[in-house]
Amino acid sequence: MAQRDRYVFVYNKTKETFLAFRVKIADSIFSRLVGLLGKRSLTPDSGVWICPANAIHTVGMLFSFDLVLIDKDFKVVGLREMIRPFKITRPNFRAESVLELPSHSIFKSRTEVGDQLVIERYEAKKCPKPEPVEIPEVQLASELAPSQKVESGKQMIM
Repeated sequence: MAQRDRYVFVYNKTKETFLAFRVKIADSIFSRLVGLLGKRSLTPDSGVWICPANAIHTVGMLFSFDLVLIDKDFKVVGLREMIRPFKITRPNFRAESVLELPSHSIFKSRTEVGDQLVIERYEAKKCPKPEPVEIPEVQLASELAPSQKVESGKQMIM
């Protein structure tokens, strides 16, 4: 049975900026291997979170992107901007996972090594069941007698 795609958002707590709102989780062997292969581009505010990983390759890629390397506590331990296709990055042994984001995401969010990230899944919140509300019976203005159509000095509009 195929697993549904799961998404997270990524927030830079240190700089109080968002890096991306729709980041796909790649945590299976197959999804980590594929990553962004076959994509023509990344839409703004999207990306892929590959975990575990401490390096990537861009063999077969068709576009450049930014890479954020993060440790197990979601602290930024490395940054690589505008990684071009057909490259292999050096491993960062402090990194536990990597974020592949659209080009210029690092610059726009002002993310730096040492920043604390928040990575959270979108969860459906259980809403309390609404309590029934009694709705009073309403009379249409056309059903009222002419003397009832004026209330506290204001005339009702029909």
